[in-house]
Formats: sequence, structure tokens, C-alpha cells
Amino acid sequence: MIKANFLQKRHKYSFILLSFLLWIPVCGASQSEILRWERQAKNVSIVRDDWGIAHVSGKTDADAIFGMIYAQAEDDFNRVETNYLNAMGRFAEAEGESAIWRDLRMKIFVQPEDLKKKFAESPAWLQKLMTAWADGLNFYLLRHPQVKPRVITKFEPWMALSFTEGSIGGDIETISLARLQAFYDSKKQAVSLEKPDFLAEPSGSNGIAVAPQNTTEGNALLLINPHTSFFFRSELQVTSGEGLNAYGAATWGQIFIYQGFNERLGWMHTSSAVDAIDEWRETVARKGDKYFYKFGKEERPMLASVVKVPYKTANGMAERTFTIYRTHHGAVVRRDEASGDWITVGLMNEPVKALTQSFTRTKAKNYKEFRQNFELHSNSSNNTIYADADGNIAYFHANFIPRRNPKFDWTKPVNGSDVESDWKGLLTFEESPNLINPTSGWVYNSNNSPWSAAGSSSLKQADFPKYVDNGIESARGLHAIKVLENRKDFTLDKLREAAYDSYLPWFEKTVPALVSAWDKLPSENRLKAKLKDQISVLREWNLRWSTDSVATSLAVFWGTEVLRELGPSPVVPSQENVLAKATQTQMLQALTRASEKLTADFGNWRTKWGEINRFQRLNGDIVHPFSDAAPSIAVGFTSGNWGSLASFGASPTKNTKKWYGTSGNSFVAVVEFGKKVRAKAVTAGGESGDPKSPHFNDQALRYSKGDLREVYFYPAQLKNHVDKKYTPGN
Repeated sequence: MIKANFLQKRHKYSFILLSFLLWIPVCGASQSEILRWERQAKNVSIVRDDWGIAHVSGKTDADAIFGMIYAQAEDDFNRVETNYLNAMGRFAEAEGESAIWRDLRMKIFVQPEDLKKKFAESPAWLQKLMTAWADGLNFYLLRHPQVKPRVITKFEPWMALSFTEGSIGGDIETISLARLQAFYDSKKQAVSLEKPDFLAEPSGSNGIAVAPQNTTEGNALLLINPHTSFFFRSELQVTSGEGLNAYGAATWGQIFIYQGFNERLGWMHTSSAVDAIDEWRETVARKGDKYFYKFGKEERPMLASVVKVPYKTANGMAERTFTIYRTHHGAVVRRDEASGDWITVGLMNEPVKALTQSFTRTKAKNYKEFRQNFELHSNSSNNTIYADADGNIAYFHANFIPRRNPKFDWTKPVNGSDVESDWKGLLTFEESPNLINPTSGWVYNSNNSPWSAAGSSSLKQADFPKYVDNGIESARGLHAIKVLENRKDFTLDKLREAAYDSYLPWFEKTVPALVSAWDKLPSENRLKAKLKDQISVLREWNLRWSTDSVATSLAVFWGTEVLRELGPSPVVPSQENVLAKATQTQMLQALTRASEKLTADFGNWRTKWGEINRFQRLNGDIVHPFSDAAPSIAVGFTSGNWGSLASFGASPTKNTKKWYGTSGNSFVAVVEFGKKVRAKAVTAGGESGDPKSPHFNDQALRYSKGDLREVYFYPAQLKNHVDKKYTPGN
């Protein structure tokens, strides 16, 4: 019996040792690293609630980050890795030659050796967080050998500095890939320049804060409503013994809650129209094998560096090498089509400051602490809507704004040879359009300009340089003002109702103009009879979306046709452009085409909006394979183009007639800051990216109806809703 027990134990230990040895190659981990990860995992608790949302706690901030990223990897490692493939310019290693230019664009600004140096120079506390981030991901891969990374088999701490802000498209991604290729492609392949799609869903988000004087309970309220591609962020809570306790949406793979709240305050980022990026026309001359550029009376040598872009082929990895040129203004990213001048770009590239600002604001406990973070000046592309338990509300403008000479038109490339074209530092917080506690009792932003952010209490554009913001008023902005002004009865639920208000202000003047155009037609005109019924439907429409509305379908299809006819206008709201430029004939012909399109695709132009506009999630692919034959859910709210605050960017695909949403409302939360914080939220689809998980699509119906669920912020709220509790690795 003793011998049998000995053999049984020896077999057990041999199995453990073998398993241990099999784990090691997954991420190239040493035994000492594995032991360190296991020790740190014991300091972490992950509680999954009945929606699959992770509530992570750790002894220290670093422990909490270790658990936070481990939980994200459990939910959707593919999206975590994909974000870093993009951030580090390594997409072509997974996707092949087609992604070379996307990678080159990133590598011009993000280089491993530079990030490693910045990591070494980072403060010790931040190094600990980045190390915990890498350790958490590597420990996940160790414990899940069945998960096969596409490229990154081992994460290193410095990699966290490649993706520090969290918004859906960083500053670097504003650079045209086609024009970059046209300049740097030695093969001189034909390049098709991108044409902007003026019907694309407006990127960005809604943020609203309501002051105590406008609420029935006397507490400040906050709407958190990011408009991103679906499934772009993870919903979770992260808590530590060092004062961290943040809840909200974290972009997959990051160490901070990007849009969310703690017990004392909350923050909502919206994409800004701030002018944070500039271009210069450089006068370049070639002398021998070197290039020089003019600056004042000088001829300065153009800086040159080599960037290598590996890419996957059918026969293994290959590589392309590029020589990148720079002036003191920035990297050369294209050639001016008219003059042939080389164009350089200047933008913020401060990853240590940006990561510091992104993390430390989540631990702020009052307005003063939150405001102090803006002194880092590294929030380059986001405005911020803020509310706190002391009753403060605020609008913070994006706070990386270069100081410029106003003699130049900064909306276009400026003359780089003029010494006056250099940036002169940054605008201070006080010089920027920030607004605290306006008398109106509310602030909002919907990716429009800040000049209507608080109604009659708004800041005045004339008080600031023109370049602080290039935005215009949007239909969503007009809608936000409509639901906010002259109200003193806000509650948590009434703020939710406002966020899903069904009014579509884009059609407020355009539909009457269309109806008037039909009314003016002579009786003998063939369109008089052909469009009679459609005009009758639109004439009686209350301008509100619903799944049962035929008028919504007709109006959206008509508006789409009108905008295609006119083309985009970057300086005038699209509805005003229609009123100013569309002829009566164009309006009526667009209604004819809309009716014909509805009939061709759905059998009848009298098709209810909910039969067209659908939410569908079939698998975890980032590019979703939609199908009219598979189950889907009707959605009432529309594209933000029409002023729907609840945004649902949908369109047909090559293989479908129905319109399927891919962006817009992704995470929605309403938060009340009283003696205790209270919140309700919903996430598109569900928390998990795994179709086999019960939490893959368990929030889909709630999402489609705007039916927010209670957030379990406090342990007492969570205790009766625990699905499972564990430490990473167990």
C-alpha cells in the first residue's frame, strides 16, 4: 500500500512537472518569473457577477492591474493582442503585406528602443504598473496554453507605453495611409487615395453632466455614452488597498478605466475637434545623396532614419525597409499634390505623461485632484465631461493645444520655412476653453464645438484663438440642448430617458422642406401622384424613431440619398447644407430613389424601421460576418447623423439587405453622486468575446431597448450576485 501510494504521488508530481515544462515555451518564461507571477496572483481576487463582469481587487495598485489585465485576457485575448499589434505597428506580422502601410505609419512614431528608454526613465510606481500589466498577460498565456497568440508570445512592460490614451482612433491614425504610401513606396505602385465617406457614423461619444440644482435629489449626475465600434471596451471594476476603486469601460489591453467613475467622481471622454495636429510645407533641396530643408535663412539637413516593417507571407516572414525623413517640425508623411512640397506633421507623442494622466485621474477624489492632472497636457484628442459628489460639474477641453502664430491659417499646411510657424509651447489650462459649474446647471459634449456646451452659460468663441477648436454644431448637439435646457427634475432614470430620447432633429427643417417641395409641384407632374403616399407619411411623422415606424425608414433612406447627392460639407452642419443647396427637384428625386430602394430590398417602401435596423452578434470575429438568415434584434435608435443621442451606426453589407449595427452606443452608464455612488449600465452584446460563454450576448436585448441594469459597485450590492470568485490562474 505504501509503495502504491508512493508511485501514485510520483506519477502526480511527474504530471505536474510535465505540465509545468509544457507551459514554459508559451511565453518564454523562466522559473523565477513563473514563481513571481504565482506569488502576485495570490494577492488578487476576481469576482465575476451574474453578467460576467469582473470585479478585481488587489493589495496594491500593481496587484490590481495584474488581475485587471488577466480578466480582460480571459474575456477577449484576441482584442487585447490586436490593439497592441496596431499600436506597435506589428499588424502585418499577422495580416500580411496589405497591412505594411498601417504598420509603417505607427512605426514612424512608435519605436521599441525609444519606448524601452522611456520605460527606464519612468517613475518607479509607473514601472510597477507596467510590469504588472505584462506579467498578468504572460501569466494568462501560461495558464491557457490552448490560446495561441497571433504574434505577441511574450509581453514586455515597455509595450504598455505604445497605447496610452484609449480613444477609438489615436492622433497618428489621422495620417492618410494612401498619401503615406504614395510618398514612401519605392515600388511606385498605383495608389488609390481614400475618399471620405460622408455617411460614416460620427465617431466619438456623448457626455452629459447635470448639477445638483437641476436634480430632484440634489446630487450631480453623469451620462457616460461612448460611441465606438462595438465590443471595443471591457466593462469592469478595479480596486486596490492603495485607494484605487474605479468602475467603467477599459479599452481592451489597457491598465486604466478610460470612461467611468469612482466613489467620488466620474469622467466621460468625447472625441474633440481641437486642433492638436499641424502640417508644414517644407522647401526641400537635394544635394548629392542628402536632403536639406529651408528654415529662415538656413538650410538644415533633413534627418533620416531607417524603419523596418516585417510582414507575413505564404513562405514565412519577409521585411521591407524604409528611409523616413524628418524636420524639427516632425516626420514627412506626404507630398502636397499641387506644389510638390514635402509635408511634415507635428503631434503629441508623450507616452509616459499620457499613461500617467490616464491612470492617476481614476484615483482622484475631488475636483482639485482631477483638475491637477490636466497640467500634464497629454490629453490630446478628448474633451472630458465631469461630475463629482461635492456637486461640481465641468467641461474640460482637450489639453494639448500648441500655441501658434495667428497670422497663419492652421487648418491647412503652413509655410515651414517661416520661423514664425514654429509652435511656441502649449496653451495653459487657464487659456483653454474649460468650464466649471455653469449657471445653467448642465454641460454636455457630442463631438461638437464647446460654444454651446452649457446653453446660455457657454463659453464664447471670440474669447479664444480660432485654432482651439474646429468643430461645428451637430444634430446630436442640438438634440442634447433640447433635452437639457429648462429642466429641474432630473433623476438617474430621467437622465437615462434623455439619453434615449427618440427625437431626430436633423429632419426638423429638412422634412418640411421636402413636403413643401412636393406641395409646390403642379398637379400634372408625375411625382405628384407617385410620391403622394410617402409625403403623407412624412407630413404626419412626429420626427421620432421607433421600431414600428415606417416614417423613420423612409426619412433615413431619403436623408441618405440627399447627402449622397450633395456630398459632404466640413464647415456647415449637413442639414443646413441640404437646406441651402438641395433643389426641390433633388429632394423629390432623392425620395423617389429612397422609395425604390426600400421596395427593392424589403418588398415595400412601407417597411417598419425595426425590420431594417438590427443588432446581431454571431461570433467573436472583429470583422463580423452578418447574415439575414441568422437571428438578430430590432433596434429603434438610429445613426448619430440624424441627431439620435443613442447612436446606432448601421448599414447593409455585401451579403445582406438588412442594416446591421457596427458602431455607436457601445457602453452606456448613468451615475449619481450622492452619499453613495449609484449607477446603471449596459454593454453592447455582453462582456465575453467567446460565443460559448453565457455572457457573450446576454445584454443584447437590454442594449436594444436602452434597458440599463444596476451596477454592483459596493460589496454589499455584489454579494447576492456572485457567479464565481477566484484568483488568477485558478
